[in-house]
Amino acid sequence: MASWLETYPPRRFSDLALEESTIETIERVALQANPPHLLLSGPPGSGKTAAWHLIVRQVLGPSWRSTTHVLQAKDLAKSAGAMAAFEAFLRPGGKDSSDTLASRTSLDAFDSTFSQVSADDIAPAGHESQRGSQTDVHISRIIVIEDADYLGHKRQPLLRRMMEATSQTSRFIFTAQTPSRLIDALRSRTQHVRLTGVPRKQIESKLAELCASAGVEPVRGILGDIAHISNGNLRKAIFTTEVLALRNLLGERGNLHRLLTMISTNEVQRMIEAALRGQVVEWRWEKDGYKNARKLKGALGIYDEIITQQSLEAEDVVEQAHQVLTGGRLNLPEDQLTLALAALSDCDVRLRRSSQGRIQIEQMLHDFASIQQQ
Repeated sequence: MASWLETYPPRRFSDLALEESTIETIERVALQANPPHLLLSGPPGSGKTAAWHLIVRQVLGPSWRSTTHVLQAKDLAKSAGAMAAFEAFLRPGGKDSSDTLASRTSLDAFDSTFSQVSADDIAPAGHESQRGSQTDVHISRIIVIEDADYLGHKRQPLLRRMMEATSQTSRFIFTAQTPSRLIDALRSRTQHVRLTGVPRKQIESKLAELCASAGVEPVRGILGDIAHISNGNLRKAIFTTEVLALRNLLGERGNLHRLLTMISTNEVQRMIEAALRGQVVEWRWEKDGYKNARKLKGALGIYDEIITQQSLEAEDVVEQAHQVLTGGRLNLPEDQLTLALAALSDCDVRLRRSSQGRIQIEQMLHDFASIQQQ
């Protein structure tokens, strides 16, 4: 079953849950005769993906799906042979080929009648872009790099050279949470559009629209509660509402509290406290049926339980650990809190370069244990 994000996506620029000035900027860019390369930055769930979907539909026309190419840099950074996979994406003909993805043209760039248009397919601006004159730039392809701040400094120069060589036929769109991680050569060649967290009232309004479209009747007040705990993340708000709707739990506000309890930071706090006491790796014998089994306890054992029971990734645990440390729930002295945040920061950096999240978390927990010893 498709999620609500796929079933009820925004169809027009005006449907985006963004500030009016930001929507106007995005629409103006998409309608330009010679649109620029773009950098869309903002916190999680602010609408970066929804925005670029509408932009490429407006720029490329009805055939945009066949001429839009998407690379998720976050996944690439954690895979073996990342550089080879990145080069294969940019050069489908092989590393030694002069043909690049960005240099390939498409007949649809010159005449949109080559592709069939479905009756319900509408242009986000309300009308198709008019680029019929000989002086207009015909954009054949758009290459989207999502989470481009995970590319690293080895792969970004390849994009810079490609952007310079193929500026007449293709455009690049980058999305990022931390645009400062992109090299200056890339940022200087893009128009930067900053997105902010979605206001609570706007999230609540959007959730009400989705519930009406899905034929769901939520109890009064629960959508406001979901908007509050989402903290500006519209995607999180939609997923939370959909989960409750699928289980018929939108009829009682207390159900949201029970859902949040299941994914709270309490276990992460227990993990950090155990590590600070020096209890990182502990083995205990426990009764397992008719046998005694040796089971992992301590901070690392708690981490394994979190991963199994809450289906979280290592990055999610790091994010929750940051909430625990900065929320003042541990009452650590300032010097110890500084060391703990430094260890957390080092772990976050290592996770972006490693595919073995558990190893990096274990190193962080040992760093926490050394804080008390110091």
